[in-house]
Formats: sequence, structure tokens, C-alpha cells
Amino acid sequence: MTEPRDVVEQQLAAYNSHDIDAFVATYAEDITIHRADGTRLQGRQALRDRYAGQFAKGRCRAEIVGRLSEGDWVVDHEVAHGLADEPVRVLVAYRVREGLIDRVDFLG
Repeated sequence: MTEPRDVVEQQLAAYNSHDIDAFVATYAEDITIHRADGTRLQGRQALRDRYAGQFAKGRCRAEIVGRLSEGDWVVDHEVAHGLADEPVRVLVAYRVREGLIDRVDFLG
């Protein structure tokens, strides 16, 4: 069985290489993403639609400055580059079940 930390690391590598197919493949079909602004994305297709344009520009990159894990959960302290004029700092909680990320909470 794949460890949650490994799945989250695979998703990060796909994000940083702008590989939309590999990125989406780390998520469950019914993924739920709770964004910091209170909105929610539901499902792989919504995830693909949300990130495809960003990946096409090839400027986004995330740097992990801290990572905690317990059970199914991995929480990353990320610095996101290329999304705004200045880097964006955020906490992101990923829940991994059956080898796929099925829930993401952006905490700030």
C-alpha cells in the first residue's frame, strides 16, 4: 500500500513539473477540495479544469517548508510561487485513502 506522504509527494512533483495528467491521477474521482476563500471543488474534472490553465502557463511551483503526517492525513506548509506577484504561504491538509487524495483543505 502506498504511504500518504508518498502520494502527496507524487502530487507535488506533478504540480511542479506542470504535468496535469500525473497531477490529476493522484486524486480520487470524487475528490473534494475546500479552498481558503470558502469555495469548494468537487471531482477530478473540476480539478483538471481549475489547474489546466495554470499549468499551461508553466509558472506555478510549490516549495514545502514543513510537513506533518498522521494516519491518512498529510499537512504541508507550502510557499507557492508564480500565482501572484509575491510568494503565497499556505497550509494544506491532504487526506489519502486507498492510495489517492480524496480530500484537500486549504487552511490559509
